[in-house]
Amino acid sequence: MKNVIMLEGDRMIIRVGEELDHHITKELRENIDTMIDKGIVKNIAFDFSTTGFMDSAGIGLIMGRYKKIEPLGGSISIVGTNPAIERIIRISGIHKIIRMELAK
Repeated sequence: MKNVIMLEGDRMIIRVGEELDHHITKELRENIDTMIDKGIVKNIAFDFSTTGFMDSAGIGLIMGRYKKIEPLGGSISIVGTNPAIERIIRISGIHKIIRMELAK
């Protein structure tokens, strides 16, 4: 499955594909930043419900968007993580500054 970007008002939902690595993050980063820079997006949700792999580039993507949108009064959330993705997020410390909605 490929990445899917949806807009709901000023909220962008990014349904991350099966992998989030350095090959994928560049295009995502450019698309997200364009929407932030145009003032279209204020809040971002990264949906990892179909993701099986994420490396440090994925961490960088999330942190970079956080640093870009937080000063504008926006927020980022992470949803639908499986145990492997949740572990990476916790090890990186992202969970301390970005809201996580755990899968049930």
